[in-house]
Amino acid sequence: MSEKGELLPVLEQIERDKGIKKDEILKMIEQALVSAYKKHSGKMVNLEAKINPETAEVQAFLIKKIVPEVLNDNIEIDLESAQKMFPQAKMDEDIRIPVITEDFSRIAAQTAKQVIIQKIRETERQSLLEEFQTKEGILLGGTVHRFVEHNIIVDLGKAEGILPAREQVRRERFSIGERVKVLVLKVEKGTRGPKILVSRSHPLLVQRLFEQEVPEVYEKMVEVIEVVREPGFRSKVAVKSNNPKVDPVGACVGVKGSRVRPIIDELRGERIDLISWSNDPGKYIAASLSPAKVVSVNIVDEASKHAEIVVSDDMLSLAIGKSGQNARLAARLTGWHIDIKSETQRKEAAQERAAASTEALSKLGGVGPKTADILNKGGWGNLERLSQAKPDDLTVLRGVGEKTAIKIIEAAKEALKEGAKEKPAEEAAAQPVETSAETVQEIPIEPVEEK
Repeated sequence: MSEKGELLPVLEQIERDKGIKKDEILKMIEQALVSAYKKHSGKMVNLEAKINPETAEVQAFLIKKIVPEVLNDNIEIDLESAQKMFPQAKMDEDIRIPVITEDFSRIAAQTAKQVIIQKIRETERQSLLEEFQTKEGILLGGTVHRFVEHNIIVDLGKAEGILPAREQVRRERFSIGERVKVLVLKVEKGTRGPKILVSRSHPLLVQRLFEQEVPEVYEKMVEVIEVVREPGFRSKVAVKSNNPKVDPVGACVGVKGSRVRPIIDELRGERIDLISWSNDPGKYIAASLSPAKVVSVNIVDEASKHAEIVVSDDMLSLAIGKSGQNARLAARLTGWHIDIKSETQRKEAAQERAAASTEALSKLGGVGPKTADILNKGGWGNLERLSQAKPDDLTVLRGVGEKTAIKIIEAAKEALKEGAKEKPAEEAAAQPVETSAETVQEIPIEPVEEK
């Protein structure tokens, strides 16, 4: 190691290729030499090693303190012995005794090699870690490398990604060497390089595929607002155009499905519903139930985000979807609680509410079935509202005079006092009708899971 040609050209080449500074490696070699020599000699000595940065010559010194009485000859020396080597030596000083042995030269050569290899590996691992940390949330292509229990190891080129069972799509099956696209979820420092967690089930994977296949999405001309998935079965993607001349859904579908088809193929046949986003809740909810056509949207309670959807009888099963999947995804996409009813069910429910209201009014003193029907049709089926009415409000109804109006209002007040109030028709309308699971599906709001 004493010749310049043995070590320095190697360090200079490493500095150029790997970006590791020569001085940094030399310091590491010096520190490693001290540890290696102590281990080799089996003595706890005070050793100092120096490498000349110009010649790569290694110099090592044992440092000993001059003391009157030597208790530990590894780190101490008496004055007489010290002055034989250094005539100017004085008591309590430290002297540096050169170490010149063949063994040390051999140790130095082995240590330098190990340190260089170790430093290169550490630098490459750190470089890989930093590189992949910038790729979190990015779509990468790779090949299936091997299977470890239920996990799939994906070769990403410079590193390997782990596709755990929880991030896989249950319906997907892969073979070794098969090409696959994955989303980088998280990158952490591992013992043998970066630990890269990837996913095939995350909703962001679908968004990244659209960015890759649709230029308008990549350029932000069309914006993906939200993606909800039941991986392997169906995704709903809400898109919005930032250019009035561009149809967001048409841009994503492409001519004869040329843009969305590669995405469906990559997702192994997963169905994709493209929804045009709207700030009008009614329009957005109606669109979210695609491919079903919605007849009407009734906003029951805007504060609690509760809506009632009416579809034609033949569209009910399509709107709900298999096991409620379509309606469930629509609720997650919009954030609204959705009750879906067919036109027939809505008419039946309205008739039931009207009958219940008529029956409740008929129980009031002086109100017969005919008068109850008139009140109900006139919008006075609510006992609480009826108790607050004025006679003039009711006399406009056919067959209701002033005395009858006063009598009806007083009877309504009395009924409320006695606790005989029935549920108002308006409240009944907001309650889900008890029907079979095959006909009506109540969809709870389910927030999109962030992985």
